[in-house]
Amino acid sequence: MTTLEILFYIALFVVFYTYLGYGIVLYLLVKVKELFAKPKEKTLPADEQLPEVTLFITAYNEEAVVDEKMLNSLALDYPAVKKKIVWVTDGSADGTNARLANWPQATVFFQPERQGKTAAMNRGMTLVTSPIVVFTDANTMLNKEALREIVRAFSDPLVGCVAGEKRIAVKTEDGAAAGGEGIYWKYESTLKALDARLYSAVGAAGELFAVRRELYVPMQRDTLLDDFVLSLRIAMKGYKIDYCSNAYAVESGSANMLEEEKRKVRICAGGLQSVWRLRPLLNPLRYGMLSFQYTSHRVLRWSVTPFLLFALLPLNVALVVTQNCWFYTLLLVLQMLFYIAGFYGYYLASRQIKNKLLFIPYYFLFMNINVLKGISYLMKKKGSGHGKKPKEQPKWAI
Repeated sequence: MTTLEILFYIALFVVFYTYLGYGIVLYLLVKVKELFAKPKEKTLPADEQLPEVTLFITAYNEEAVVDEKMLNSLALDYPAVKKKIVWVTDGSADGTNARLANWPQATVFFQPERQGKTAAMNRGMTLVTSPIVVFTDANTMLNKEALREIVRAFSDPLVGCVAGEKRIAVKTEDGAAAGGEGIYWKYESTLKALDARLYSAVGAAGELFAVRRELYVPMQRDTLLDDFVLSLRIAMKGYKIDYCSNAYAVESGSANMLEEEKRKVRICAGGLQSVWRLRPLLNPLRYGMLSFQYTSHRVLRWSVTPFLLFALLPLNVALVVTQNCWFYTLLLVLQMLFYIAGFYGYYLASRQIKNKLLFIPYYFLFMNINVLKGISYLMKKKGSGHGKKPKEQPKWAI
């Protein structure tokens, strides 16, 4: 076997393992584990024994969604005397605080200076006293049972963080951004659930997650993925991140692919930043199964795999030229068909033509390209801790 072939097969294996192989391995490991150890039943305490919970919402200029979010928060099925609603609105210069003044059920922590979402979280958490804190975005709506289901998950004393499920509300008229993101999150939700069943979920999404207050770790102000870093630092203390699909947050997908690109580039940059800041977690001798899950599910996607993915095509071309082998020709044809499908999906999306089948290769290539763009974003970042806000979709760009 030539050096060129070795490089090609290494790249092919890593790409396959990252996006499909790990899911297969994870499924098999879970099945083997549950043959010998059945999942423990989690119980919910009676109402009088339920812990106090704080619904923690960081918001910057979210005037348009304040009333809807408050109605949703008040409708959550949890004893009113044990449900606190806290908004941290640092820097907001629109009518966010004026709107909140109409809701006496909300406690508002505000300072005129805008320092970014992570700084707002760090400041707000020094003012919260509830044993369980549930973080949620202003523009996401929670299901009625969310708080009870999260508290149920915390009945296991080894659980230090609970990740809720993120769902994308995809309408029939939505384009590639919402459609592709919806498909992606369905796959991600499956992997997260399997991760939690094996040992621990690998990170949480900011739309909905909860922590034990005493485990909260203040983060650097310029942290891009505060939800991810916070949840994994809790896991590094020996606690588990549980995944609760019965507690979910619903939000609309990005308005268009330009806005989705901005969001994805920032997420990918945050992923690279997180890999560096959480680098002790790469040591399997210290963190065992958690290190294996973290590397397989997250690190590969945000580091070497995108480079290897785009290297496969030129490597394949070189093999076809230098090797007289039908197998390499077949693989090249399949690669070309995949790229053509992705580009055609882009063509249709740019003309607002819906084709969910072609959204898959398009969104897959789109995500990996944005990992490469995320490197440039991270290098240019000034460390402010907050990014430019999309016009079409007011939210923290995480």
